[in-house]
Amino acid sequence: MLTKIGKTKQDVIEAANYLKMGELVAFPTETVYGLGGNALDSEASKKIYAVKGRPSDNPLIVHLSTWDEIHSIARPTPAAKKLYEAFCPGPITMILPKLPVVPDETTGGRNTVAVRFPSHPVARDLIALAGVPVAAPSANLSKHVSPTSAEHVYQDLGGRIPMILDGGECDVGIESTIVDLTGENPVVLRPGDITAEEIKRVLGEADYYKGEIKEALAPGMKYKHYSPSVPCYLADEKSLKTALENLTEKGINAVVIATDDTLVTLGNCPAISLGSTPREAQHRIYGALRDSERYQAAIIEDLSDKKEYFAAMDRIKKATGGNKL
Repeated sequence: MLTKIGKTKQDVIEAANYLKMGELVAFPTETVYGLGGNALDSEASKKIYAVKGRPSDNPLIVHLSTWDEIHSIARPTPAAKKLYEAFCPGPITMILPKLPVVPDETTGGRNTVAVRFPSHPVARDLIALAGVPVAAPSANLSKHVSPTSAEHVYQDLGGRIPMILDGGECDVGIESTIVDLTGENPVVLRPGDITAEEIKRVLGEADYYKGEIKEALAPGMKYKHYSPSVPCYLADEKSLKTALENLTEKGINAVVIATDDTLVTLGNCPAISLGSTPREAQHRIYGALRDSERYQAAIIEDLSDKKEYFAAMDRIKKATGGNKL
């Protein structure tokens, strides 16, 4: 299959027509690029799982363009409306009771549906033109690093889908915050750019999920994610240099992924910068993980002791599988 990379309004119209016909297209959001299909078409959802190699019990997020559209797929709560007014369109996903019209293939067999309203203008135009809710996980092969550019998508899915809409580099750089609104209190199942503290200020209650993960309550929870094709290890700031030296002595060409402040202390060594702020780290982490594939191993700075890096560290820990040096 020939994969077209589109940038024009006409390309967006063509992509919307693909969605109407039950085909898949990749498109940009403010978080990462998504692999989209008609959320109400069970066969389209099956294609998403097949193209990605994604476990079928891992739910898909349904993307909408306006609040009114939510009533066609879910039973919204007062809390959902408050979060919509506070953060949408933007990088937050709400889990709500689903309506029967949403097939099990879209929700991973669950009786809930994950809904979000992306802010990227290309995504919003695509959804509006398609006239259907768009189910979309990240547009990469399962377990590989999420894509933040059209080039990243093409590296993974070129030849597998008919079109990739190129909307430039994603602003946020990590997936949306996911908050479960089906229980007594809101629970953040996946951290993202919008924090539990910010949600709590709107709803009065909210905390991060602290239970054991035995099932995919939301995308990104149960399975290993975000992993480059080379081994990745965690090391705290004081151990990074020693870890790099140890791998080098074994003949392994390794690279350090760390914040600017830490890289200054390491001196001249193979390095990829995460920038100097938590927002920069979120924006850069997936690009850094993909860049690390030019080496034989990656050693990533452990920032777990810095609360403001919580969302970035969620992705880093999943990429490394918790392996430490």
